[in-house]
Formats: sequence, C-alpha cells, structure tokens
Amino acid sequence: MKARPTGEKRRKERARQEKKRDKAEKREQRKAEREARSSRSDLDEDPDIAGIVPGPQPLPEEYGVDEND
Repeated sequence: MKARPTGEKRRKERARQEKKRDKAEKREQRKAEREARSSRSDLDEDPDIAGIVPGPQPLPEEYGVDEND
C-alpha cells in the first residue's frame, strides 16, 4: 500500500514552488535593471573624458611654447 502525502509534505512542496517563483521574478527584475543601465550608459558620455580629442594634446600655456614657431 502506498501512503498518501502528508500535509507537511504538501506545505514543503508549496514553499519550494513559491521560493522558485520568487527567485525567477527576482532574476527577471535584475535582468531588466541590467538592460536599463546598459542602454542608458550607451547614451550618456563619461564626464571624466567628455570633450577629449584623441591624439596629441596641445601644451599648456605655462610652458611658453608657441606651436606656430
């Protein structure tokens, strides 16, 4: 004879399913946040390097070097 599942076993299984569902929801939320951050950072320019032009930079005036010479 097979024993029927006890009430405690059903509660444990229900708790397991709820925990699994909660984890899946959190995973989706983190994924959405990560995507939102990456798309936003593509549009924003890093303030530390804003306006920097690649290549040789002009010398500061304090060196007294005239580039026209």
